[in-house]
Amino acid sequence: MTTLSETRIENRYRVQPNHANNYESLHGGTLMKWMDEVGAMAAMRFAGESCVTAGVTELDFQQPIPIGETARIEAYAYDAGRTSVRVRIRAWRENPRTGEAALTTEASFTFIAIDADGSPVAVPDVTVETDEERDLRDVARDAEH
Repeated sequence: MTTLSETRIENRYRVQPNHANNYESLHGGTLMKWMDEVGAMAAMRFAGESCVTAGVTELDFQQPIPIGETARIEAYAYDAGRTSVRVRIRAWRENPRTGEAALTTEASFTFIAIDADGSPVAVPDVTVETDEERDLRDVARDAEH
């Protein structure tokens, strides 16, 4: 069984002018795309199958990520249904020179595991073994309400 910690994926993207909106910060749609990609990787690591996006419970933009900074995105699977995987995704703005970071965006995505024919397939239960994993799961579940 895969533990919550084993599903954690983190990726960084440098925000370039072609990623920006009229306010010289990362376009929200671009950030959503990057979050979806990292979230899908966490879901696939958990399910052991390809996964497709089924929904987004909430997506809260708290502050912008300006051109020249880095978008750091973290995702982990925290809950599962019969064929679905719930993934918590968070993004930070990060100064590439100092590493100073601030949380900018939080979301929960639902992915469906599919087989080679595109049909939904069963997923295992999320295994939580440590206090840190319990805390991560609880924070993700609480954010849904």
